[in-house]
Amino acid sequence: MKLLRFGPVGSEKPGLLDKDGQLRDLSGVIADITPAQLAPAALDKLRKLDPAKLPAVSGAPRLGAPVGNVPKIVAVGLNYIDHANEATMKIPTEPVLFMKAITSYSGPNDDVILPKNSIKGDWEVELGIYIGTKAQYVSKADALKHVAGYTIVNDVSERNFQLERGPQWMKGKGCDTFCPAGPWLVTPDEIADLQNLEVMCEVSGQVMQKASTKDMIFDCATIVSYTSQFLTLMPGDLIATGTPSGVGLGRNRFLKPGDIMHLTITGLGEQRQNVVAYRS
Repeated sequence: MKLLRFGPVGSEKPGLLDKDGQLRDLSGVIADITPAQLAPAALDKLRKLDPAKLPAVSGAPRLGAPVGNVPKIVAVGLNYIDHANEATMKIPTEPVLFMKAITSYSGPNDDVILPKNSIKGDWEVELGIYIGTKAQYVSKADALKHVAGYTIVNDVSERNFQLERGPQWMKGKGCDTFCPAGPWLVTPDEIADLQNLEVMCEVSGQVMQKASTKDMIFDCATIVSYTSQFLTLMPGDLIATGTPSGVGLGRNRFLKPGDIMHLTITGLGEQRQNVVAYRS
């Protein structure tokens, strides 16, 4: 099942994508796709619907992030060896965790706005995990039972803010529009092999990143379990699981207004963002 939200910012409606790629309106069934709708029982009710009986949505409406009102966004750094090497950082022996601001959360095709004084904007295609049920001190064996679905995340970064303005990554990770998510939440039953998905990012037509989730240092189950040892994961929480090599930091090529980022992950759809300068 592929769940999504569509419509203007702040007025998104719930929807799903049927097997033929037709967007269907769920607003006659539920008010929105919120953390409460990610519970197993709520997902089962939606799964039993006949998509053909839901209203078809015409045109190409704006897509919002697939889950509204997410409680928090956790991200994993340096989770691919080649990326750690290009960043000239040590290979981690435990997952590197940091937070992205809720205000960075945006739709998959919304503009990415470079903040004031930005000089080193960067792209990072990542597999995203939406939590469906509370996860606290969970084992690796049970970790994925707490997952509602998966999505694409662009962990947009400002490297000058992140690495040259003191030791706190948050300043370069939490800027407005720096966490495009979507286009939809894909439930686990639609993913044959979570650790064998191709991840790809193009910038203005040039392939910058192309790798596989099999290359992760810490797999998804490890990430969910490990994170739950330090903070309680709640329904609707989003985890960005790290990016492969090919980012601007390693290429000395950074985002500028007019760039277009195009991200894909096998089975999870695609994102496309225009890069624009901040305007007050």
